[in-house]
Amino acid sequence: MAKLKTLLLHPDATVRRDLRRALEGANFLQVLGEAVSAFEALELLEAIPYGALFLAVDLPGGVTGLELAQMLAGRKNKPALVFLAAAESQAYAAFELGATDYLLWPAGEDRVQKTLAKLSQFKARFREVPMPDKWAEAAPPSADSWSEGEGETVSLPLEDDEQDHFLSALKQAWDTNQHRTPEIEKLAVSQDGRMYLVPYNQIVFVEAYEDYSYVNTANQKYLTSYRLKYLEERLAPHRFFRVHRKYLVNLDMVTEIASLPGSNFMLRTAGRTRIELPISRRRLASLKQVLGF
Repeated sequence: MAKLKTLLLHPDATVRRDLRRALEGANFLQVLGEAVSAFEALELLEAIPYGALFLAVDLPGGVTGLELAQMLAGRKNKPALVFLAAAESQAYAAFELGATDYLLWPAGEDRVQKTLAKLSQFKARFREVPMPDKWAEAAPPSADSWSEGEGETVSLPLEDDEQDHFLSALKQAWDTNQHRTPEIEKLAVSQDGRMYLVPYNQIVFVEAYEDYSYVNTANQKYLTSYRLKYLEERLAPHRFFRVHRKYLVNLDMVTEIASLPGSNFMLRTAGRTRIELPISRRRLASLKQVLGF
């Protein structure tokens, strides 16, 4: 019998570790991934048919657990949501959003068992997105019948770049929808507690800021939890180019490339307020090739 695929979403690695241990005895659950922010969770949810999320009320990156629940509310196969919090203050709001349970963490074993009982009832009516037939045929016949103790999990720390590659590979590996809807050409960003969808063609440039990035349109500037490297990979097919280690620019907005003293170069963008961005010398040749110079 298929297990309920479960995602652990919490900024504290110790909490994720303890939660994983607390769920080990639940043979109807399969913990299949961890995430720190709502943005990471949404990436994984696009690729993996999760049936349950254990998520913190407070999350980094500008989107809280409650806001993520609002974003998931319209999904046809909405996963069960179990919130983790240090106080009861957000419990009413969580249950208003359809939470399966609300755990004060750390929680005792008896309390965790009550949550698992609710998840077991949820599993009975949850319909997971089916895997393609060819995957089902190729799957080992006893994959779900392995007994406890026959394998072990080894946890290895990942560097930031390795995490990006891992999430990308995991997304591809679990791409179970052969007829996926084409990507919506909009970027989800958060501002003042609200989620906005910014069309790619309205983005003028993106600027790296520590482990975050600023997404700039002609009229707005959004601080996001996306790394510039991630946005470069996502936006490159849509005519965005990394002109500098700190800047990613929409080539459709570029109106001029100019030389500066000292063999330096810069580009100007269209719009009421013209923006000048530096071009690193090592990227200039590639930019000229892309633009057909």
